[in-house]
Amino acid sequence: MCESCPSRKAVVLLSGGLDSSTTAAIAVSEGFAINAMTFRYGQRHQYEIECARRVAERMGIIQHIIADIDLRIFGASALTSDLDVPKGRSTDEMQGCIPVTYVPARNTIFLSFALAWAEVLDCQDIFIGVNAVDYSGYPDCRPEFIQAYQTMANLATKAAVEGKQHIHIHTPLINLTKGQIVQRGIKLGVDYSLTSTCYSPSEDGSACGECDACILRLKGFEEAGITDPIKYVSR
Repeated sequence: MCESCPSRKAVVLLSGGLDSSTTAAIAVSEGFAINAMTFRYGQRHQYEIECARRVAERMGIIQHIIADIDLRIFGASALTSDLDVPKGRSTDEMQGCIPVTYVPARNTIFLSFALAWAEVLDCQDIFIGVNAVDYSGYPDCRPEFIQAYQTMANLATKAAVEGKQHIHIHTPLINLTKGQIVQRGIKLGVDYSLTSTCYSPSEDGSACGECDACILRLKGFEEAGITDPIKYVSR
């Protein structure tokens, strides 16, 4: 983005994890004025919300809001109910089927909130840290889903219908491995010690080291040749 151009506004979905924090850093590096959105959606662990606050503060994000929705009313996910979080799975097992940590329609819901805020902010750009390479098989992390949602978004708002807005959903990590994501974030100065990725952290925020999210995160740091700075119960 040229120095003479005014900063464009963007809504960034920020969970406090590795992927979303890297995505926010990429948006900042591209000259966007960031409005970050985090969700308290009934997840079993609240530590990631505090991580999102810290990441937003460290990056100097201009506005950070936390939206309260309760996906526990639907259940059917290990992240919003008492179902056990799978642990100790190989990456091949992760790709085999959609795991119980999938939260029904979560990214569809989150993007809908982001779309509404983008219209209010007179903003055309939404960033989300979905990844289709090293991921746990979630259907709402695929390029096909993002493209379909973007098409829908441009039919869904008053601003778009009136020609005042054209939504672009940015997915800068979608074709990167976890190792490449870590390398990109390090170059951009992301402080990964502030982030949390674990599906089942301990009370002090230490990552379990055994859930799918931890295994993929540790794999990424290993591929990048960098030591993960967060605390683990088990690596």
